[in-house]
Amino acid sequence: MVTIQPTAARRIALAAQGFATARPQGRVDIRHLRRVMGDVGALQLDSVNVLSRSHYLPMFARLGPYDRVALDRYTSESGEVYEYWGHAASLLPAARYPLFRWRMDAFEPWGRIRNLQAEHPGYIETVYDEIAAHGPISVAQLSDPGARTGPWWGHGRGRVALDWLFASGRITAYRDHRFGRLYDLPERVIRAEYLNAPSATREDAYRELLLLGAAHHGIGTAKDLTDYYRLKVPLARPILAELVASGELIAADVPGWTQPAYLHPAAPQPRKIRGAALLSPFDSLVWERDRTERLFGFYYRIEIYVPEPDRIHGYYVLPFLLDGELVGRVDLKADRAGGRLWARGSFVEDGYDAAVVGRALASELRAMAGWLDLGGVVVEDRGNLATQLRAALA
Repeated sequence: MVTIQPTAARRIALAAQGFATARPQGRVDIRHLRRVMGDVGALQLDSVNVLSRSHYLPMFARLGPYDRVALDRYTSESGEVYEYWGHAASLLPAARYPLFRWRMDAFEPWGRIRNLQAEHPGYIETVYDEIAAHGPISVAQLSDPGARTGPWWGHGRGRVALDWLFASGRITAYRDHRFGRLYDLPERVIRAEYLNAPSATREDAYRELLLLGAAHHGIGTAKDLTDYYRLKVPLARPILAELVASGELIAADVPGWTQPAYLHPAAPQPRKIRGAALLSPFDSLVWERDRTERLFGFYYRIEIYVPEPDRIHGYYVLPFLLDGELVGRVDLKADRAGGRLWARGSFVEDGYDAAVVGRALASELRAMAGWLDLGGVVVEDRGNLATQLRAALA
């Protein structure tokens, strides 16, 4: 058992997520994209586009401005990335494909699948055959996608069939530049060396995914490590004990944490973290909200689904990281028609100098506006940082 002080645990966590590495000074290329994918291990997908699709933002946070088209090509054409249920719907390194086969095999047909099989026998196989013959294709390109049955999750039978084929691993998917999901056979998307590698048993997969979760976290509790790839804590605990016994993880105590921690032996332990970054609500650094509060003293919740009058900070709020601490947050919207990045609410955390935070945030917002091809930044009055932020942008 080692003791890790809370400030050191925070630096370890940031380094594991790639924030101890300086942003590139020149052109960002595929090597940088690979490095970030290696650091984070998953880019969570989300359809909300009020600012930018969420999977673009973690790269910007760690690399600064880069070519989003290059990321699209990397994730769809390289054979190194595929989409699956990692941490929710995620883009994952294809090298980890064998570690998720057990999850594919474990899926049982849910209610809508059973109904579809009963009401339209053979339809799912027809969809599979169509993808095999004509993929990659979208749900809209199916010859018989069926009609929607309602808003939100009222998908037609084509989408229901695709969801089942995707979940069970018979097909895979990637996103085009419009965020449309294109479905294809795994052998046409994933490199053969990964696709044909032996599948891991559930126990072996848990072992490897827990080690990967520890590497991406640097240090974390059992809940932290299991949440990274959505594993089950009761199944993970005995495996974590084995990993400690074998020396592959180190048992750690972090004063102030109520649960035991696990330190990855190879986790960097930098003395300082420098730099600024805006974090997507779906950035892997802040996935686990209790961990975010534990590490940074920063209470954070997504308010997208909260009625507007009840929101505290706004609709699409990004935490602001500065020199290793979460010092503020900003509610952002890309006004594409008007060519402006709107800071609809800007807030500084208690105990931080608003002028310092405002200057650093202004610089990051200017960079983001340019990256999103927007002409400038507009700051609305809402929030205790608005005055200082507007002054820094003047």
